[in-house]
Amino acid sequence: MANTYITNQGDTFDIIAFKLWSNENLMDRLVDANPQYQNTVFFNAGIVLNVPDIETPINTDPVPPWQS
Repeated sequence: MANTYITNQGDTFDIIAFKLWSNENLMDRLVDANPQYQNTVFFNAGIVLNVPDIETPINTDPVPPWQS
């Protein structure tokens, strides 16, 4: 886990996950990598979080899944 993210005032795990990976559902990865903040709802500015390396699928299909 060499990557880090420095929080902005009011950030939440789901917002950060969306900023990093365009998927708020991956917030559990951030929580797991930062157990000391697992009960934090809104972050203060300047907190350094560990960002795990994850593989995010890249969708190259031009048709959205609900239209296939």
